[in-house]
Amino acid sequence: MDSSLPSIPAKRYFTIGEVGELCGVKPHVLRYWEQEFTLLRPVKRRGNRRYYQHHEVLMIRRIRDLLYDQGFTISGARNKLQELVQADRQLRKALVDQTEPDNATPPINTQSDAAQMGPAQTPWMGEQDAADSLRAELLEIRELLSI
Repeated sequence: MDSSLPSIPAKRYFTIGEVGELCGVKPHVLRYWEQEFTLLRPVKRRGNRRYYQHHEVLMIRRIRDLLYDQGFTISGARNKLQELVQADRQLRKALVDQTEPDNATPPINTQSDAAQMGPAQTPWMGEQDAADSLRAELLEIRELLSI
């Protein structure tokens, strides 16, 4: 990817203008990409304002790299992203299968259950902070989906 892009600050949400500056893409292009790439779905609040999360900024940088630097078409970049997501899911499933052979972990019912859980013991999580951040993000997604 392009190394001239600025580093992504440690924030929870980014506005469309901030994402445009971080990724070197104009806001109208980001809105268009939302229509073309179903994986790109920022949270919309207050008057339809878009708020992007860190993983979406990374995805936009990946899309930009595929389209601008590697010369993919929109449909080619969409297919490549789908392949990457599928490969990532398969890798995560294989890692989970290796660490939890019986898959007997009960589902998390409430946020308090998640707060009582110990540190994540998965091989792809190198740091406790990453595990805590992922857990908080998953809980937030679950809350959004339950509305």
